[in-house]
Amino acid sequence: MPRTLLIKNGIIVTLGERNKVLYNHAILCEDGLIKKIAPTKSFAATYTKVIDAGGKVVLPGFINTHMHFYSTMVRGLGKAAPSKDFQEVLENLWWRLDKKLTLDDSYYSALLPLCDAIKRGTTTLTDHHASPMAARGSLDKIAQAVKETGLRASLCFEVSDRDGAKVAQNGIDENVAFIKRCAKENDPQLKALFGLHASFTIGDQTLGTAAAAGQELGVGFHIHAAEAKSDQDYNKKNFGLRVVERLHKFGILGSQTIAAHCVHVNDREMDLLEKTGTAVVHNPQSNMNNAVGVADIIKMSQKGILVGLGTDAMTVNMLEEVRVALWAQHLSHGNPSVGFMEALSALMFNNAKIANRYWEPKIGVLAEGYAADIVLMDYFPPTPFDESTFLGHVGFGLSQSFVDTTICGGKVLMERKKLKINLDEEEIAAKSLELARKLWKRF
Repeated sequence: MPRTLLIKNGIIVTLGERNKVLYNHAILCEDGLIKKIAPTKSFAATYTKVIDAGGKVVLPGFINTHMHFYSTMVRGLGKAAPSKDFQEVLENLWWRLDKKLTLDDSYYSALLPLCDAIKRGTTTLTDHHASPMAARGSLDKIAQAVKETGLRASLCFEVSDRDGAKVAQNGIDENVAFIKRCAKENDPQLKALFGLHASFTIGDQTLGTAAAAGQELGVGFHIHAAEAKSDQDYNKKNFGLRVVERLHKFGILGSQTIAAHCVHVNDREMDLLEKTGTAVVHNPQSNMNNAVGVADIIKMSQKGILVGLGTDAMTVNMLEEVRVALWAQHLSHGNPSVGFMEALSALMFNNAKIANRYWEPKIGVLAEGYAADIVLMDYFPPTPFDESTFLGHVGFGLSQSFVDTTICGGKVLMERKKLKINLDEEEIAAKSLELARKLWKRF
């Protein structure tokens, strides 16, 4: 018998190109896919499981298109020297930390944010990993955590020359091995991109080698691009090209590639991103935390660039991030009436468009044949709630509500705010604490 799940009595928001807000409808899921969405009265059979979504809004699971699981290990760390700019943040904190990570650190640092993602209704994450002294096998360790939590993740390893040629090659080899694994297994929970740190830490030789490897494997790249002005300054001084121009020269751009940040790109670079179909992922909380600026996602969107929303490890709560994205556009443009559609659409529509360049079955939309990645949120709309008002409710209502139930691939991972996965959070946190203490001593 097929495994069936019926969700009824909620307000269904489909999202997608033809977003619909449906009342008195139910969703039938079968073997991990959405089989049918129709008026509730049309479902009269017996199902494996029925969830009453009364008092809930039913949405596709949220998608995070730029994340760093390994940053979990830095919470509360006060040993890094104060930093006056982004370069010093990297040198004083992140580049010291990532060189000390072990394979076990990588595994446990992924488990905890993945569990938290379930609580926040985030069902798909695109991660960018760095553990240069423990590169080989690190993506398999993170993949193990993804499998155990029941979520979906696209993984990559950041290639960089900052620790020497041998370490850079290990990063290339780790990407290649995991990409081949994903191609062979075709696991609906796992995907791979080819990770690159940022163009200011990658010389031409390594960038060319990585580009050729990724192109041969037919995958896109995941890279930090023009996050800080210093990235542009370095590339212009050492290569005579701006960041996006240099990536274009090496064939890094394209419809399978994610360029994270793009805070300091000019019109020509935006035109190159649009022409090549490269996706940009905005990470407003991180950008403001690092004092690097605010990406002009309004201009990018006007130019036709596909702009998504990530968190860069600041949170796994996408509804928290989207509100910050909106306030940041208001502040950076000095205008409280701009940026609403661009910020809200990045999360609610564009992240699915980016993800569906890689994922099959497709995700991020409640429609027949799509993956049954579904979130139920507590919400009684106090004003008209339909297609024309939905985004306003997201920004000012749903974002302040609680996730009740999280489903990924038809599997209920959390129900009535209780995790249903076979993992003990307290035990995981205790092991992470033990590892973190050792890591901090090595820091």
